[in-house]
Amino acid sequence: MKARIHINQADNPGDAKSTPAFSCHRPGKLARCTALLGGAVASILLAAQAAPAGNIFVIAMENHNFTQPDPTNSPQQILGNTAAPYINSLITPGHPNAAQVSYATAYFNAGKGVHPSEPNYVWAEAGTDFGIHTDAEPRSANHNIFDAPHLTAQFNAAGISWKNYQEDVQLGLSPTNNASGTNGPVNPYYGTTQYNYAVKHNPMAFFSDTAVQNVYPLAQFFDDLNNDTLGQYNWITPNQFNDAHSSLSGGFTYRGIHYTGDQAAIAQGDNFLATVIPQIMASPAYQDNGAIIIWWDETERGDAADRTIPEIVISPLAKGNGYASSVPLNHSSDIKTMEEIFELSLINNPIPVSETNVFGGYNNVPTVNDLSDLFVPGAIPAPPSVSVNGGGFMHDRRTGHVSQVVQIANTGTTPVPAPLWLVLDNLSPTVTLFNADGTTAVLAPLGSPYISVGVGDDDVLRPHEIKKGHIGVPRPEGR
Repeated sequence: MKARIHINQADNPGDAKSTPAFSCHRPGKLARCTALLGGAVASILLAAQAAPAGNIFVIAMENHNFTQPDPTNSPQQILGNTAAPYINSLITPGHPNAAQVSYATAYFNAGKGVHPSEPNYVWAEAGTDFGIHTDAEPRSANHNIFDAPHLTAQFNAAGISWKNYQEDVQLGLSPTNNASGTNGPVNPYYGTTQYNYAVKHNPMAFFSDTAVQNVYPLAQFFDDLNNDTLGQYNWITPNQFNDAHSSLSGGFTYRGIHYTGDQAAIAQGDNFLATVIPQIMASPAYQDNGAIIIWWDETERGDAADRTIPEIVISPLAKGNGYASSVPLNHSSDIKTMEEIFELSLINNPIPVSETNVFGGYNNVPTVNDLSDLFVPGAIPAPPSVSVNGGGFMHDRRTGHVSQVVQIANTGTTPVPAPLWLVLDNLSPTVTLFNADGTTAVLAPLGSPYISVGVGDDDVLRPHEIKKGHIGVPRPEGR
């Protein structure tokens, strides 16, 4: 596993007055260096460290706010809802179910206008919805099959195991096709033969490299849980009855109360979580510093700051006792946290300007808050403090090459282990990095050239130590 740290970037990349990562300080022959290298973004690719968190379990739920201005208007909010006694017990300080629970009170919609469900599941993988707002099956004609950096692709490249459990997926033609009906097997959670797999709730299905990879029916999850054959990262989507999306025909009786409509859907979801979560918590995979994240997809009837989404973390590493975090969060926060846990680079796919949250704009993965406030200190690894600073350009008259000396400094208080690589993204297409040691196979964008950075015999970059790297390009034509 590898971690990439972006450094020496302007606070607002869209500002024309921002200082580029590299600039040319010599006039005359080298004046074109800025045009060629000025748009490049330097990063350091670091060796990975073991993360303290164990297996990750994400359970995806549907279509209910945590809080809203009108709590009892349908769809009703989750907080205080009598049809969700288990969920509310998790966030009640002093309740036994809350002992290893933290939750968010300021978790907002992924972005302005990011609806309906599907864009939010795409966002859970890629940190953006690419501007596509549909619930359609992944098809080229629907423009919702993406070939872009995303979380499980990072896992593949880094050798991190992951599994995607989708309830009722086995009843359809393929993971990229919806499947619903009334003649399925009896569902163990609600006792009828109704089934409803929705591909719009399958994040990996919308990416060409993972659409049908590592997809399993929900029953396989419990076999894997019992046999210790889980992934390091496990995504679980209940069917549309168990994720609180849709009510069963005929309603649902839960803890002696018969519910219909939206309240039935909430009760169905609460029943599912009350059944499944204790089984996960009883497993060695959870008890060895595992983490369960109960994730909801989107706000309902608006996405302004007065509507929040539930986000609940259950873990031996959680602050616990129903700790309520007021740190602003959204779906990008989950991605950032996973990348920190598994020591991966931060995905930085473009987000449509129109989707930036008007009440903060904190929805880009590199800039959002992570989930660390929900955990005890140290549970989420902090990225190493490494800076890169570029000097002026030099021209070798004999070879015609232009080079720049770059200083890489450990500005933190702990050693940064080797190997280290200086990576250049967004290099001008007319420039070749002639002294590159290779191109990236994990980082986004793929194929970015990198240069190895030498360290001492102890194989670490010590605190406050500075090393130098050289960036070299052929002299541009016309010099």
